[in-house]
Amino acid sequence: MTTANARPPTPAQPTSATPPPDAALPLDAAPALDQAPALDAAPALDQTPALDAAPAPDPTPPPDPIPPPDPAPPPIHDGHPADPVNPDPDPGPENRPVVLQLTDVVKTFPGVRALDGVQLEVRAGEVHCLLGQNGAGKSTLIKVLAGVHLADEGSISWLGEPFAPTSPQAAMRAGIATIYQELDLVDELSVAENAFLGHEPHLLGFNRRRLMAYETKKILTRLGHPEIAARRLVRTLPAAGKQVVSMARALSHDARLIVMDEPSAVLAHDEVANLFRIIRELTAQGIAVIYISHRLEEIREIGDRVTVLKDGRTTAANLPARGTPTRDLVSRMTGRTIEYVFPQRTAGRQEHDQPLLEVADLTREGEFADVSLNVHKGEIVGIAGLVGSGRSELLETIFGARRADSGTVTVRGRRVTSVGAAVKAGIGMAPEERKSQALLLDEPVYRNMTLASFAGFAHVGFTNTAGEKAAAGAVADQLELRPRDVARPVRTLSGGNQQKVVVGRWLLGGTRLLLLDEPTRGVDVGARAELYQVIHDLAAGGVGVLLVSSEVPEVLGLSDRVLVMREGRMVHEAPAAELDEATVLDLVMAGSLLEGEPA
Repeated sequence: MTTANARPPTPAQPTSATPPPDAALPLDAAPALDQAPALDAAPALDQTPALDAAPAPDPTPPPDPIPPPDPAPPPIHDGHPADPVNPDPDPGPENRPVVLQLTDVVKTFPGVRALDGVQLEVRAGEVHCLLGQNGAGKSTLIKVLAGVHLADEGSISWLGEPFAPTSPQAAMRAGIATIYQELDLVDELSVAENAFLGHEPHLLGFNRRRLMAYETKKILTRLGHPEIAARRLVRTLPAAGKQVVSMARALSHDARLIVMDEPSAVLAHDEVANLFRIIRELTAQGIAVIYISHRLEEIREIGDRVTVLKDGRTTAANLPARGTPTRDLVSRMTGRTIEYVFPQRTAGRQEHDQPLLEVADLTREGEFADVSLNVHKGEIVGIAGLVGSGRSELLETIFGARRADSGTVTVRGRRVTSVGAAVKAGIGMAPEERKSQALLLDEPVYRNMTLASFAGFAHVGFTNTAGEKAAAGAVADQLELRPRDVARPVRTLSGGNQQKVVVGRWLLGGTRLLLLDEPTRGVDVGARAELYQVIHDLAAGGVGVLLVSSEVPEVLGLSDRVLVMREGRMVHEAPAAELDEATVLDLVMAGSLLEGEPA
């Protein structure tokens, strides 16, 4: 493979007179689009390590003048800039220049051919959607573009030149930025420090913090979020705010292509709409976006063209995002023809059964209040609600991972107040953040699967490793784990297959009650159907299931009974058969536009 050529220089921008760096702008001056507040408007050399310390007098010559704010982007028509001479919108991506071209790209790892001749074409100013099952090669392809892996065969062209980045820094310098599903931000640094991490502006060996804050404010204004303070610590931001910071980092490198991996996975409904607004504004400025999502309705709304991967190969390229039938997309990904495949319920709770789980008046200050619910043997109960409504916190409190301020949790009449007591009572949980809360990433698959039932594989101080592998192998076959090798470190699996490992753990543990928090988050449509079948099989065997999902069709299709949660309270309960998607969305969205943490 050819090595990357240097990126062609961008045309010089026109300059104009600007105020000296230490001159404060008057409050009544007419601000430009990217004008920063008075606090950040006067960037100067800041030689103190403290973020908010007042700058000392600077004996050095004044720094270079700050370029004027960028001109406002052209007006947007259907997500594309309008032509002032010809008001008709851009007829389609086929008329825009190609910025990225992959031809027969191959990447192999020991025993695995992750990419097997991938083809991909991305044009300027388009949203190119990448679809595929977990294990189809999407993650490997992203890492090849980001400079994490070097392709073994094939060719990559970027801006018309051969391209083979040897590091993430090289890819960023060339203008390709990647926003991963697991955001790579530093919580204890400020928004500005994260945005310019690794390429901080400096003078005479000192970081120019005020200049960083000023430039970050310009970028945040460009993204439509001037309310986010550049000096605010990232750990204080909600998930949607952190994602905006990741985009600001990409734009601080003058990115021409942004790769977004499942960007909506942790966002509420109204936050997804704002994400799409930002993407449309980026593409209107000529920036290309590769958008990866398992939610086909998002592909229809935001995408221009679609490329589908299966088993490391391109099975379809450059399909129209809005015109391609769902059956065609799903069949090219999985061989199936429908997105949601819910098994028919064969068992459910009996009215006379004593509840398996009883929650009474459970409260945690600031998270949820006075929650009461029950789950019967063999029943699937779904909780619908927005991100931030207290759903995940409720499940963690039921499992004993959080201490309740008041109220009780009982399983078959026994109080549960800790994780140990919950596991002894037969409660299992698959949390939302599987990597940080559920998995030992450097341990093999079989060891992760047997964690909850490890005592059954130990005898007089020795571990029956062969027994562990055999038991884990049977579960791996049941869940169609890919790759099938249970000795493989779980870190090397795709997100969907990691989720299968977490669910599989409780299949070995004699679980009576299973708590599932976003069980199919980041899981492809094929693996999703398999997980649905597993959940229904567990319920048919008498296991109670309490699940949380942001996908309303999933809650309605899986559950016998649905609880709707809003702002920390249960606001509605009904059999799933009596509800539809529109009704549930109306219930969960009521008042949501007034929600959100101030920036």
